Amino acid sequence: MSVRKVMAVLHRMCWLLFGVLVLTGIFAEPLMPFGLTFVPAGAAVVIGLVLSFTGPKRTQKSRPAVEVEPPVTGRWSPLNSPADKVPSHGTHAYGQTYAIDIVAEPETGAGESPARPPFRLFWPLVRRNRDFPAFGAPLLAAADATVVRASDGQRDHLSRNSLPALLYLMLIEGDVRSIVGAHRIIGNHVILDLGDGTFALYAHLQRGSLQVKAGDTVRAGAPIARVGNSGNTTEPHLHFQLMDGPDPDSARGIPFTWRGVGVPAGGETFTVEAAEERVAQA
Repeated sequence: MSVRKVMAVLHRMCWLLFGVLVLTGIFAEPLMPFGLTFVPAGAAVVIGLVLSFTGPKRTQKSRPAVEVEPPVTGRWSPLNSPADKVPSHGTHAYGQTYAIDIVAEPETGAGESPARPPFRLFWPLVRRNRDFPAFGAPLLAAADATVVRASDGQRDHLSRNSLPALLYLMLIEGDVRSIVGAHRIIGNHVILDLGDGTFALYAHLQRGSLQVKAGDTVRAGAPIARVGNSGNTTEPHLHFQLMDGPDPDSARGIPFTWRGVGVPAGGETFTVEAAEERVAQA
């Protein structure tokens, strides 16, 4: 077990112990003096900061970006992108140094899907997943690969794109998920082994949409699942990243570039044509 994995587990155990001590102090005889109750919380904060600020090794920082196929087709735009900042999500934890979040941005008009609902301060508090054009969009293998993990079963929750719902996610739900484990943060997911020590993670997938299982081999462009809203999310979207191992707790991020697209920046709309359309135009 790697040092990073041990620290991730210890981080969760410290938060869990803190919660037990607080609840015991409220409903029963305190297990220790009040001041000592906060020692596990302090340790958890320190460990969390170390995991957050410890990025890829020096040799990984200098390695060229791995070119893979785009995992989607259609019109999309990033919400968080390594083209804007690194780490893209403000943390190196869970191997997401170079991770990208993308949402579907279809053209509005006759016969087109409705535009993505905007963030609202107070109302509506939440929205249904089918209100977002990304929900249910097919996801494709970014390269010829072997499936090393395919996790399903977590629910697709309602959106968190209002201020009260976002605060709930950040202050309550997100903390609980981080204590339970990385699988609750990334929700339903697929991890592909691309070879040469490179692994692709697709997170927040739709429950019941997986088309692969661990041990399967897939070709680039093959359908593997659909976009969902499971895990630590504000709305249906794809979280995609490359990393140097199959376990997000211990993995470190690897830079990527999508063939024909590059690495789109936040707010930059990009379009990926379906394979059959590309062949027809060739």
